[in-house]
Amino acid sequence: MFQNIGLIAKRHSKEASHTLRKVIAYLKHHNKHTMLHQNSLEALPDSEIPVVDSIELGKRSDLIIVIGGDGTLLHAARMLTSYKARLLGINLGRLGFLTDIHPKQLSACLDLVFEGRFSQEKRFLLDTQVYRKDKHLGTCRALNDVVIQRWNNAHMLSFTVSIDGKLLGGQRSDGILIATPTGSTAYNLSGGGPVLHPSVDALLLLSMFPHTLSNPPIVVQGDSEIEIQVCANQSVEAQLTCDAVPSQSLFPGDRVMVRKKRHIYLIHPDSYDYFSTLRDKLHWGREP
Repeated sequence: MFQNIGLIAKRHSKEASHTLRKVIAYLKHHNKHTMLHQNSLEALPDSEIPVVDSIELGKRSDLIIVIGGDGTLLHAARMLTSYKARLLGINLGRLGFLTDIHPKQLSACLDLVFEGRFSQEKRFLLDTQVYRKDKHLGTCRALNDVVIQRWNNAHMLSFTVSIDGKLLGGQRSDGILIATPTGSTAYNLSGGGPVLHPSVDALLLLSMFPHTLSNPPIVVQGDSEIEIQVCANQSVEAQLTCDAVPSQSLFPGDRVMVRKKRHIYLIHPDSYDYFSTLRDKLHWGREP
């Protein structure tokens, strides 16, 4: 099934470079056609395989192996969202909710995948549009979450939240987080939000340190369009980030529109178990 394999590796990492060479040797032994993303050339400066840009990688790859942590895979997902890419993650990071293959299990897990013994998960991304009055300021995408938070100011941020054109309410807090089910185990979890199974078609809204106790997390249908408007009668500036990447400075009166758009696929070997991952990463069920 998978014959044309794209490779993306974490930059500035000797471990990623070492693992990349092992992956290339494995793929060569199994007669796979391989290509390396141009931004990963630093990890393999003496590359003898074709080096391609994002467009070629997305168009030509049946499977893209991402070597690094969850951050590397998040970047790959945003970069390749136009191609409905199939991503397989090798974990060199700390948590590995998305990159679940350990380097020591590399050959065994790749054997399973190339034998057709794998599962495929569809994960949607968030598309975010920013407006100042009637002017469109920019766009960003996120696989995990979109965060709007106060910036360079100790005062709380005032804003309103609307869902599908209907006002949910106004609030004062440090900000608000909008997460996908994929992102529910990221920043949302550390903020006290619930874990959503990846198969759930929903969006999660989490108020960050609200002024009152009447702003609990809320889960809405996945096709909902979320509008956040920074209230005009304040001097507090805000920052928009997508998957922890700063995207846009926000001023009073600015509007942010967030909705589900496009998707990627995560590939897991048959041995993958989502609940086992939760137990392992979150230390559930362990003796204190």
